Amino acid sequence: MELNADFSQRVVVHSDQLEWNASPMPGVDRRMLDRIGGEVARATTIVRYAPDSKFSAHTHTGGEEFIVLDGVFQDEHGDFPEGTYVRNPPTTSHTPGSEPGCTIFVKLWQFDMEDRNQFRKSMAEELLPPVNGVATAELHRDARETVTYSQLDAGARLTNADDGGIEMLVINGSVTESGETLGKGAWLRLPEGQHMSFVAGPSGAKVWVKTGHLPHAKAPAV
Repeated sequence: MELNADFSQRVVVHSDQLEWNASPMPGVDRRMLDRIGGEVARATTIVRYAPDSKFSAHTHTGGEEFIVLDGVFQDEHGDFPEGTYVRNPPTTSHTPGSEPGCTIFVKLWQFDMEDRNQFRKSMAEELLPPVNGVATAELHRDARETVTYSQLDAGARLTNADDGGIEMLVINGSVTESGETLGKGAWLRLPEGQHMSFVAGPSGAKVWVKTGHLPHAKAPAV
């Protein structure tokens, strides 16, 4: 399967407008944003766990990165409440689920295969003091990519001119980018060579941004 697999194109997906699609596990549904591959795929996805649902135990051969958007994600390593950022690099394993239910934004098969840096962070606790109405936390940085979380006051502007492509998820609020309003759940991917600039809406915005990673995009080595 290929979905939004041309990384030379600008892509916007208003994920809250998509239908939920069932996964192989009962009670776990998905909204696919981009994908290269079948059930084993380089994928960016919104995943919803119904209360008391779980996924089967598995190893992350290509790594897993996710944000808890609402509810509480759970596995044998603990509880991960809303606002948690998690990196599970290649070779890690777990049995994910959620007693209360949750929704996560998850990226699979997008790690350096030698990465072994596993961690979790509360995104809000990492924020630095705001500058011109924008407070930002650097969640992760390595030779391949930089990952940040920002909270913007109403009308504040955020720009990014990093090389290697840019990806952004609106976690809450809204922004205006290239004349288009992106509300909660909107996902934007800009190709190499394009810069990002947007203004937060009347309720402000919370956004997750990744840069530098698109030159490394490829199908999983199954």
